[in-house]
This record gives sequence, structure tokens and C-alpha cells, in this order.
Amino acid sequence: MRILAVITGDYGQRHISNVQAHGPSHWEIEIWEAPTRFPLVIDYPEDYVPESMAPADLILSFAEHKGVAELLPEIAKLTGAKSVIAAVDSEAWLPRGLARQMRGWLEKMGVAVVTPKPLCSLTETHYSSARRLHIAYQDAHIAEFARYFGCPDLNITVDPETRCITAAEVKRDAVCGCARFVAEGLIGINADDSEEKAGLLHHHFPCLASMGIDSDYGDTLMHISGNLLRDNVAEQVKPFKKVQFIRPGNRSD
Repeated sequence: MRILAVITGDYGQRHISNVQAHGPSHWEIEIWEAPTRFPLVIDYPEDYVPESMAPADLILSFAEHKGVAELLPEIAKLTGAKSVIAAVDSEAWLPRGLARQMRGWLEKMGVAVVTPKPLCSLTETHYSSARRLHIAYQDAHIAEFARYFGCPDLNITVDPETRCITAAEVKRDAVCGCARFVAEGLIGINADDSEEKAGLLHHHFPCLASMGIDSDYGDTLMHISGNLLRDNVAEQVKPFKKVQFIRPGNRSD
């Protein structure tokens, strides 16, 4: 699969560096650093992209400027890409109204597009954009990417005698590499403490999703991202956790 990653700064560079380091060897990855200065209205998107670009199957947009979203149809034209993943880890970088417009532009061109909010909600079949709102999609290139990067999925092994984690295999990493970092930090942790430890490691990585309250979730995207990882850990260690029952005292007369 041929991938073009569109970045504008450290956020995008961190993501694509992880994909380059841990993605399948048959993926061909090109990086284009987009401009970060745009007029209020972009009349001619072609003025802000190169005259030609290498062919691509999938475009990954990790831009930290909303103006880049308006360039994506032109980039899809130049590369021949039929699939786009546009990350929404901050509303400032891709506001919901612009994301809706961008999806419309690309879909009219026959280009499949997903806008996962946060990026680590992406799976091989769906993604999230608000609390309890899962959007299904069907696209082979996006699904292939999401097989390796997206919603964190660990395969955790717990010693039944000590109830400590002995192994944590990364089945699907977060695009930024956070799940891999958390998996390494969970080794040796007791099942009772693993959820809290996963949450702390997620923040210490640190997650780069927004810390502003997102109105679609009523929470920060960083917290939503952390909960996705904690939930994956919690489900697997649940059989090994010690359940404590509290017996209330005698009722007074």
C-alpha cells in the first residue's frame, strides 16, 4: 500500500515516525509537509500544493492547521488516492463543520474518507465522532491501516498465581505509539492496579489529543483516548482482579 502522510509539525511527525517504525514492510510511505499560512478564504487550493506528487492509495492527514483540510481534494487528485484518514485530535485543527464539508468534497470525487475523533477510535469497521456515536465505513485501504494502527488493542497475559501481568502484546497500536509504550510499562503490574497504571502511562507518554472540553463528548479528547486504552486493559484483567466486599455494620436500634 502506498501512503502519503500530510503533516505540519511535531504532532504529525510523531505519528508517522511510529507508523514507519512499526508498520508492515510492504507499505511505501511518503511525507509532505504542508504550509501553515493560509488566507481566510482559499480560492485556489492548487496554489498551495506541488505541481505533482507521488502516486498514493491512502492519504493520512495529521495536520495542525484547519486550512490543510481544504487542500485534501486537490492532493487526492494529484496522487490518485481513493482513501483518506483525516485525524481529529483537536477541533481547532479540523472543526466539525469543515470536516463535514471536506467529506462531501471527497465523496463526490469517489474518495472514501473517515474523520475519527479522537484518532485512536479508528477500527477496521468503524470510528467515533461523539459519545456513543460509531460511524461504519467500508474501504479496504483504510481498514488495512486500521488493522495495525488505531483503537489500541493489547493481548495481555496474567500469571494466575501472582495476578501480575507477564506479557502485553500489541495487536493494534495507537497511531502515535502510545499503546506500545503502555504495554511495556504494564509488565509486572498487579491486575488490581493495571487500569490505573495504564491511565497514568497514557498521560505520561504523553497523549497529544486536545485537553479542551469537546462538546460532542462533554469531556476532553485526551480523556476519551485514555479511556479507550483503559477499557481494553480492564476487560482482559477482570478475571484476575481481587473483588472486595464491604459488610455494613449493624444497624442501631
